[in-house]
Amino acid sequence: MEALRQDDPRRFGRFTALARFDEGASAVRYVARDLASGETALVTAARPELAAVPVFSRRFQAEARTADRLAGGWVAPPLDPGDAAETPADEPEPLWTAAGYVPALPLAEAIGIAGPLPERALRILGAGIAEILSRVHAAGSVLQGLAPNTVLLAADGPRLTAFGPLGAAASAEARPGGQLSVRLGYLTPEQIEGKEVSAASDLFVLGLLLAYAATGTTPFTEGPAEEATRRIAEDEPELDAVPEELRELIANCLAKDPGQRPTAGTVAAELALEGAAGLARGGWLPEPLAAAVADQEARVLALEVPEEGDATADSGTADVPAALEDARPTDPRALRKPADADAPARNTDGNGDGDGDTGEDRGTTRFLNTGPRPPRNDRPTTQLALPHELTAPQAPGALPAAHPAQPPAPLALPAGPVPPQQPGHTHGGPAPYPAAALPAGPAGPAGPGGGPMVSLPLPPAPAPAPDPAASRRTLLTIAAAAVGGLIVGGGSVAALGSGGTAEATDDKPAPKPRPTLPGQAPEPRWIYAHPASESSPLTTALWRDKLLVVTSESQASAVDLRTGKRLWQRADGAKGQAALAAGADLVFVASPTEFLWLSPKNGKVVHRVRYTEAFDDLPGLTVGRLAGSSGPVIWFTGAHTVVEKAPKPKKGKKKGKDKEVVEAYFFAYDIVQRKELWRTSVPAGRDPGAPAYRVVAERSADVLVRQDAASLTAAEVKKAKGKGSVRSFDQKTGKLLWTKQYGASSLEAATTGDEDGTLYAAVGQDLQAFEADTSKPLWRVEGSKDSWFGTPLIAGPLIHTTERSRLVGAVERESGRLVWRRSTEVPGTGPAPSLTLSGSEKTLIAADAVQVTAFAAADGERLWKFQDIGSADPKGETVRASYRTLAFGETVVVQRDRSFYAFPVA
Repeated sequence: MEALRQDDPRRFGRFTALARFDEGASAVRYVARDLASGETALVTAARPELAAVPVFSRRFQAEARTADRLAGGWVAPPLDPGDAAETPADEPEPLWTAAGYVPALPLAEAIGIAGPLPERALRILGAGIAEILSRVHAAGSVLQGLAPNTVLLAADGPRLTAFGPLGAAASAEARPGGQLSVRLGYLTPEQIEGKEVSAASDLFVLGLLLAYAATGTTPFTEGPAEEATRRIAEDEPELDAVPEELRELIANCLAKDPGQRPTAGTVAAELALEGAAGLARGGWLPEPLAAAVADQEARVLALEVPEEGDATADSGTADVPAALEDARPTDPRALRKPADADAPARNTDGNGDGDGDTGEDRGTTRFLNTGPRPPRNDRPTTQLALPHELTAPQAPGALPAAHPAQPPAPLALPAGPVPPQQPGHTHGGPAPYPAAALPAGPAGPAGPGGGPMVSLPLPPAPAPAPDPAASRRTLLTIAAAAVGGLIVGGGSVAALGSGGTAEATDDKPAPKPRPTLPGQAPEPRWIYAHPASESSPLTTALWRDKLLVVTSESQASAVDLRTGKRLWQRADGAKGQAALAAGADLVFVASPTEFLWLSPKNGKVVHRVRYTEAFDDLPGLTVGRLAGSSGPVIWFTGAHTVVEKAPKPKKGKKKGKDKEVVEAYFFAYDIVQRKELWRTSVPAGRDPGAPAYRVVAERSADVLVRQDAASLTAAEVKKAKGKGSVRSFDQKTGKLLWTKQYGASSLEAATTGDEDGTLYAAVGQDLQAFEADTSKPLWRVEGSKDSWFGTPLIAGPLIHTTERSRLVGAVERESGRLVWRRSTEVPGTGPAPSLTLSGSEKTLIAADAVQVTAFAAADGERLWKFQDIGSADPKGETVRASYRTLAFGETVVVQRDRSFYAFPVA
């Protein structure tokens, strides 16, 4: 870290900059703090000269949206920026993002401090990054954001800080006319050959990164710079110094043929079957790095807001702020100043070119540093140019003529519309259109800075007048190359942020499934993407193991569970609940105003019963959330408002005002016979309206019901004294039989029951069983510290348990004996995972906001885990929805917002 320089910004929205964390080619990262709340942030601010380039601004924002979608696990969640700081009219609007500060060291710095990482640390590093990549690739996207300075090592595991080529760039340069030249740090064999990047490209770079972490060097870049691309394309990697146990896996990642590389899920499972978080428990960093991370945290906490005079121009001498003086480390290496402020800046990237270096800054005090900078022998290998737009008209399939050999220069396109290429144009400057370059082979001559350049063929140009929306959605694809670099722009392979998930077509064969390893999710039978043009799903349900019925604000739609193809959509079912089987041939849906019976073939409404007709003695009835169902019977609550007449006044007194009163009822209804079975009056809920009930057990004589705490009135909450209760209603008449409380089970405690009359409820940190009719305690299972149980799942002789601490288990129903308990190995907080059993009851699925984990129900063996990044629309909302799971037969459907995956299960 370094003290702030004189020209560094001091404010980013609600955050005040305290120090420079580090800097890259396209951005500088600052440690900053919200002085009002004390919250510390890591702010990534684009370099002003690049922020003024429109194409850079768009890409920077797209990569920020990607980080937002990936938040959780090993990606720090973004922070609310607060009120934007005012920017002078003659200055460009600053580009920056903020994420929670996590004490950590960049990988490159860590290697410089402690040398190559030991095998266990390598496994955790690789598994954590692979877990992120698996989420990216599940959405059909490519990351391209890996480099030694984009990966941070924190006390509990790795963190990724770049989400695209800009963040991982070795150098970036704004050029005249709104052009941008970006030099990549790593190149893959398929890029050298002019092929498109894919998920396998990320795995190649992951292999390079792991080799670097294991040896301190990158296996293809030792030797003459002009031969680097040849070595990547032709030579086998030098991995002798890599730990033997990891050598084969890293070699597989570095396979020349993308099809031979493992998937991200395979890498994650092979490196750490229990997950990176599980393997990292108890600490994972070598002692020097753990000490450096702890030291950094202490010094960041001690930072105070520097005054304007605390940093000087680069040509001056910076004084250490008074607030930092007290935090000065005892180790002299931790606070260092260039020995000779007048000496030229040293080259620290190892390529001898002096460009893109991040060496010691003359006249700037360094602090919070724990060791020397590492050697930079992983030379950048290619130039990347980002055009403003790719709109040049050209005949489909035609390739522009190759330029004659010219001195190498980075390729950049004009900011405005690009005219067709003129015959005979020579490369005396930026070409009017990207052209095929030197036909001399895979590698051209060395470019500026000694980095080798590549020659790649140009694919067909896009058709004239492309769809503007499609242009906005397209982010990163290799489209063409010229002397000096790759062209990034429009194309057919979506990268992170591209819109939607492509659906398979019948005339295109499905890709051959890759072999899987334990811990890797199986290949899905199908993937369905709910259209981005429609509102997000509200409810999902299975109908007779044949249809997946999805309701939204605008309609209900059905997906064939065999193929994953949408069969129909019906506006009548908008905002509907459930999707129950009403006999053998009808789909029942409860909308806000009526009950609907739909045809499973085309969604046509066969019957409809409006609430005003079915319950004509309850005018204005509103139906609440369904409380539960059993066979043809559904239970639900409803409420309506009546006017209560004021009592007749006494003689000589004025008549009081009439008042509106809410009356609420609990109903039983037969959806096959389409008739009400019974109703019973119940207390109205909060705000006021129908109370939110949930059936927790159905027995032969009664149903046990629990009311959601959020729908209790203030008077009911006060009367309950913090304890939750369960009501018993007669199955035949609906009569309220009793209301009971169970131990110290709270209003919000998870509760369920079985047909034998046992109730299971969370009590404090434990799970306790009670005799439902007497509330007598039967047994107790201790939970983990500072956690609580979620809703358990009953399965034969077992009860499957779930805890907020991400522990999932099984106990015997009769005795409460613990059978097994395992962790999902997912970092983070939030509610306990929800549980689902497969049709055979052999597989238990746990789902939360970060991951889906499959266990063997009998013994808790962890079978596989799955993550995705949800919808990938760069203009859409960030996906923060938790996973949902629905099981039928030998399939489990995993949903996250608009994305649905059908996985085979035992």
